[in-house]
Amino acid sequence: MELQVMGAKKGLAVSDAIFGREFSEGLVHQVVVAYRNAGRSGTKAQKSRSDMSGTTKKFKAQKGGGARHGDYRAPIFVGGGRTFAARPRSFAQKVNKKMYRGAIQAILSELNRQGRLKVVESFSVDKPSTKNLVEKLQGMDGGRMLIVTENVDQNLYLAARNLPHVAVVDVAAMDPVSLVDAANVLMTVDSVKKIEEWLA
Repeated sequence: MELQVMGAKKGLAVSDAIFGREFSEGLVHQVVVAYRNAGRSGTKAQKSRSDMSGTTKKFKAQKGGGARHGDYRAPIFVGGGRTFAARPRSFAQKVNKKMYRGAIQAILSELNRQGRLKVVESFSVDKPSTKNLVEKLQGMDGGRMLIVTENVDQNLYLAARNLPHVAVVDVAAMDPVSLVDAANVLMTVDSVKKIEEWLA
């Protein structure tokens, strides 16, 4: 199959397995959730009844005073321990390489089918100027824009830093969450070739 290159008469031949794959919602959802969970610190911690400081002395008689209580560290009292206290834990989910690459292929294919994947011969700015970048993006569809380049472009990254709806990444930093969140994805020809080498 071919991808249309903006401003060029000739299209770019690409693999059907990467840019023409059938969309698998279950696979994409699993990989996106796993990727998000991998970024969670999992350090939340609360004190249970046994972790609280203070006396364990029974403060009232067992009978004759209404409800039966032991000590003030019980969860029923203000300042007592939590009933089901949170403990530090890992949110990591196992996703093997085949699943991860398959999800990236499915997302790229769906972006291409919906016309949200734009390919240009090259994309750069001469200096880290946000104004210049905004001018270059004139005519593009609105919404969140993800620009994917072959390698890190410092000028382009600095120019896009002040734009809340524009993100710049290289192929190595491309991830399923940023692809799913983007309304449109702009890629250079070299980045498309590098993605094919990676996902082949």
